[in-house]
Amino acid sequence: MYTASGKSDKNSILMEHAPLVKRLAYQLKARLPPSVEVDDLVQAGMIGLLDAVNRYEDNHGAQFETYAVQRIRGAMLDELRSSDWLPRGVRQNMRKIENAMTSLQQKFGRPPLETEVAKQLKLSLAEYQDLLGDSGGHQLVYYEDFHDADTKEHFLDHYSSDQSGDPLQDLLHGDFRDAVINAINSLPEREKLLMGLYYEQELNLKEIGAVMGVSESRVSQLHSQAVARLRVSLRERSWTGLA
Repeated sequence: MYTASGKSDKNSILMEHAPLVKRLAYQLKARLPPSVEVDDLVQAGMIGLLDAVNRYEDNHGAQFETYAVQRIRGAMLDELRSSDWLPRGVRQNMRKIENAMTSLQQKFGRPPLETEVAKQLKLSLAEYQDLLGDSGGHQLVYYEDFHDADTKEHFLDHYSSDQSGDPLQDLLHGDFRDAVINAINSLPEREKLLMGLYYEQELNLKEIGAVMGVSESRVSQLHSQAVARLRVSLRERSWTGLA
C-alpha cells in the first residue's frame, strides 16, 4: 500500500477497504426503515473512508481499520441526520412520551393507560392524543438507537448476534424478532388488534377504523402509541437481558 517514495497509496487503501464500507452500510440498513437507500449509506461511507485515509497517521495509536470504522459510521450517521425522514421535534415529543411510559411502567408494573401518560406529561387527554396524532410516521427504529450519545453500546446490538454474516437475517430470525413478538403480545388488547390488522392483515388506517369502530385519525393515534410502547419494551429488554 506504499509508493516508491514510501507514502501510502490512497487509491489502494480505498479499494482494499471498500468492502468494509459496504458491510457497515448493510449492517446499518438492516436496522432502518425501508425508505433509507443502502447506496446513499455506501456513498457517505466512502466519503468517511477517504476522510480516514487523509487523517490517519501510523503513530495515531490505533489500527487503521479501527479508526476507519469510526469515521465511516460517523459519515453514514451524518447522512441520515441531513436527510432525516421525521422532524426532530416529532422525535423529541415521542421520546418524552416513551420516557413517561417507562416511568409509569416501572411504577405500576403494567402498560400505563392513556390518561395516566397524559397526566405524567402534564397534558389533558385531548392534548396528549393530538400529540400522538401529530407523530404519525413514528418508526420502531431510529439511528439514535444504535448511536446513542448517552450510552457506549448500540441499542440494537443486543439483538444482533451477527453470526450468519447477514445482519438483516440476524434481526429477522434472531433475538430481535422474538423480542418484537413478545413486545406486541404485551400490548393492551386494542393496540395488539390494531398492529395485527395493520401488519399482518395489511389493512389501511381507514379499514382498521371501520373494524374497530373508531375514526381514521384515532387509529393513527393508537398506532403511534403502540409503537412507543414497543420501543419502551424493546429498550427495557435490552437493558435487562430479557431479549
